[in-house]
Amino acid sequence: MKFIKMLVAGVAICLLPGSGFAQDVFVAGVNPDRRPENAPVISGVVKPDGWYGRALTGVSRPYPNSLRFLENQGNWFTPFIHPGIPGPYDIRRWHKSE
Repeated sequence: MKFIKMLVAGVAICLLPGSGFAQDVFVAGVNPDRRPENAPVISGVVKPDGWYGRALTGVSRPYPNSLRFLENQGNWFTPFIHPGIPGPYDIRRWHKSE
């Protein structure tokens, strides 16, 4: 009985004026074979001053060719350019004591 009362209350709240969903809500994955027209678009990648220096923290020259991926690094997350855990696992010395 308590469940039915809660269900009725929830439906009533959804039917209140102004409680509907916006018409321009973006939902990804509805049609996985094509990109939705209103999907966000990356217009450019901006790497601030010092980005490469920070990304290459703890890596000595000559830089290995395997790090060339940094040239194409977009705005997505990569754990390579962020400090990891401290202690003996900190081989790039992100957490060095000063």
